[in-house]
Order: sequence, then structure tokens, then C-alpha cells
Amino acid sequence: MLSFIRNLLGVKTDQAVQGAVEALVRWDPKSATEAELRTMEQHLDDLGRQVAEARAVYDREQREADAIKALSAQRMAAAEHLQAQLAGESDPARQAALTKSLETIVAMLEEMAPEIERETKDAVDAQQFLEMLEKSYADAGAKLKSARAELVRAQRDMGRAEQQREMAERQAEAARRAAGLASTTSGLTVALKAMQDSAAKDLASAEAANAKAKLLTPTAPEKEDPNIAAAMAAASGKPAASSLSDRLAALKSKG
Repeated sequence: MLSFIRNLLGVKTDQAVQGAVEALVRWDPKSATEAELRTMEQHLDDLGRQVAEARAVYDREQREADAIKALSAQRMAAAEHLQAQLAGESDPARQAALTKSLETIVAMLEEMAPEIERETKDAVDAQQFLEMLEKSYADAGAKLKSARAELVRAQRDMGRAEQQREMAERQAEAARRAAGLASTTSGLTVALKAMQDSAAKDLASAEAANAKAKLLTPTAPEKEDPNIAAAMAAASGKPAASSLSDRLAALKSKG
């Protein structure tokens, strides 16, 4: 079969086909990259052209085999017809002519036998080679399709992972900002509390001072009632002014 294929397609073509088929068999579509996919598409295209050439060769060989078989069948029918005529012929001259014709066609049939066998085998070999290439082409196409789908899925997964990473980073940044805001808010709360405590303390001190001042300040009766005023003055060791003259003198002494 290999010698036949070399004769039909040429040694270089046969080697190219074999190399493409071996490459496709060894190829793993699950780990294929974009560059590998382009390379495999080229192999697939090459193999597709070889399939087309092999199909043309098979069609030609099959037509030749069918043609020689048809011619052999026609000659066989003619030989049988001549044989029947010879059996029923009584004229010696006619018998001699029919015998010569029959010998000629039988010799032709005998010479055709090896050619028929060769053409039939060539057609069978061409068909087997075509079927092998077609199967390899179909397998390679399925692998390429699967690899393309795997690559697209991987790219989509990578894109989704990138989106998830970016989202996680944004969430982390938002969390950091929220933590910083909480810290600032906490600081403001502490400062506000300190201010409130200070204000409350100042207010308490003011109230205490007011109470003390009020406590120490003579009340209206002590100032308005002369008897109480005199008694208070006497209690403090200061005589109370009993007349305008005394009161004026007291004022002068203070000046």
C-alpha cells in the first residue's frame, strides 16, 4: 500500500501526510495555546488538502477498476456468445472463423486477468488510505474544536478571576477606608467627650463660685435693716454708723 501511495501522491506528499497525522495524534488539546491552535489549524488545512487529493485518486482508481471490470464482463459475454454460435455452426469455414475469434477474445480475457486484479487492489488501497485520512481529519477537527472551546473557557475564567480580584481589592480598599473613618470617628468622640467633661467641670466650678459668692455676699436685709447692719458690724468688730455724720466720717476714713 505504501509503495502505491508513493506512486500516486509522491514521496514528499506521503511524508508530509505522515508527519501531519503523527503531530495530530500526539497533540493534547487541553493544554493548547493560541499559537499551537494556529499551528494545528495549518496541519488540519494541510491534511484537508491531502484528503481531497486522496479522494480524487480513489475516485480515479475506482473508475478505472470499474471500467476494466465492465470491459472484461463484456468480453466474457462475447466469448460465451461466440462459443454458443460455434456449437451450433455446421459450416466448416464458419466454424474456423468463429473458433479464431473465440481464441482471440479468450486470450484477451486471460491477459486482462492480472490487470483486473491490480486495478481492483489499487482501488481498495486508495479507499483504505482515504478512509484513514478522513478519520484523522475528523479526529483532528474534533480536537481543534475542543481545544478552541477549552481556550475560550480558560480565557473567560481568567477574565472572571481578574474581575473577582479587582472586586476584592476594591472591597479591601473600602474596608480600609471604613476602618480609617471609624478610627477618626473614635478620635472625634474621645475629643468631644473630653471637651464635654471640661465644660461640665468649668460649669461646676462656676456654680460653686457663684454659690460661694452668694453665700459670702450680705443679703438685702443685712444691708437695708439698720439694726441688723449694726449688729453685723458689732459682730465683726466694726461699730455701725448711727448718724449721717458718723457714716460720712466712716466713708472719709476709707478714702
